[in-house]
Amino acid sequence: MAFSGGLDSCVLLHALAVARSRLGADLAAVHLDHGIHPRSRDWGVFCQRRCAALGVPLRLLRLTVRCPPGASLEAQARECRYGAFAELLAPDEVLLSAQHEDDQAETLLLALLRGSGVRGLAAMPAVAPLGRGRLARPLLGLSRAALRDYARAQGLHWIEDPSNADLGFDRNVLRHQVLPLLRERWPAASTTLARSAAHCAEASGLLDQSAARAIETLRGSRPGALSLAALAALDRPLRKSVVRHWLLERGFRPPDSRRLDQLLDDLPAARPDANPCVVWEGCEVRRYRGELLALRPLPPLPSRNASLSWRIAGARGVLELPPGFGRLEWRQGSGDDSAGARLMLGQAVASAPPSRAALGIIELQVRFGQAGHLCRTQPNRPQQGLKRLFQEAGIPAWLRPYLPLILYKERLIAIAGVAFCHDRDCQLGSGLRLLWSGFAWEGDWPQLSRPLLGARG
Repeated sequence: MAFSGGLDSCVLLHALAVARSRLGADLAAVHLDHGIHPRSRDWGVFCQRRCAALGVPLRLLRLTVRCPPGASLEAQARECRYGAFAELLAPDEVLLSAQHEDDQAETLLLALLRGSGVRGLAAMPAVAPLGRGRLARPLLGLSRAALRDYARAQGLHWIEDPSNADLGFDRNVLRHQVLPLLRERWPAASTTLARSAAHCAEASGLLDQSAARAIETLRGSRPGALSLAALAALDRPLRKSVVRHWLLERGFRPPDSRRLDQLLDDLPAARPDANPCVVWEGCEVRRYRGELLALRPLPPLPSRNASLSWRIAGARGVLELPPGFGRLEWRQGSGDDSAGARLMLGQAVASAPPSRAALGIIELQVRFGQAGHLCRTQPNRPQQGLKRLFQEAGIPAWLRPYLPLILYKERLIAIAGVAFCHDRDCQLGSGLRLLWSGFAWEGDWPQLSRPLLGARG
């Protein structure tokens, strides 16, 4: 279970420890130290002692929360926390968390004030997927007052985090000012708000089912893509629900209403030769050949004037590319027939210094985003420009500058993930392979990671 040392998690830990023999599973706790409060290490010590007293194993992890300018520290800490929990869970493991009825009411009010749709108004689900396991909140039906009564009856001690009283946080304003005022007029306000969240959860589930059925008729030709033409045939409310479901299915958080409208309106309406894109944190949605693609943001592109030196010996060599671009590798075929695999740079090698020629050392350059080269993909074919070559290979315009171009003495000999370029001064031995691996997008554009196979020219 997630154990912060606060009132709620102390109650849950104690109740689980008491009922341990009836759980049918091993019980362990994890405490995450965000390092935000100066006393956070003391709180970790408290949690260790509390778990030791109950005979519950504890894992203590220290996190580093980075908060970009303008971002919410509370939201960043939450993202960091759940990311850490997701990494910890093994298949079939369940993380228990101590959120209760009042937390649910606060979450619903926050969602209303943000203008959230029915999914947001569902607030916190009682059970949800998390990483390879699941997250469960067994206390959602109990109020904070009921948990405090239990803690006092059991003589429990807990940590009071000063940040819980900081009215600079929206949730604390609701907790200490808004909800007490509502309860003066409607004593069961938290209960009824939580009930409304449950109704929204049911409605959200029905929408998800409809979207899941519809999405099967909208699949594009590329894995993970949606057909724009098929999507346009749906009523707009269902179209929105389908796109949200599709994004969640792809592992992305759906955008706000403004960006969702952009996605549905601006991308299909852009001119055919445009490269429209809707971007939000952690996701880019693009249009390509009549289909929508949801992709992770690309890494920063190296300068077009940048050139990486790559020295290979005997058609063997590995080059680590800039962060996010992975690595390049020349590799010979496997087995005894690999002796015939070679990269021959014709007379250009003969003109190299004798010492290097004797050693079979070749100096290559790797560049990005240079469009003026020509490439002959087969010995008997004419040369063609890179734009035509990329179009034939199905590489969209926005992705082309990211493909490594491999040159020998300013002559293009290969485009990683696409083709070898044959030349009278560059012959490729049979079985020679060029591999590009580790590119941030190779999971979204898997053909880029397929090895290029040399054929004797």
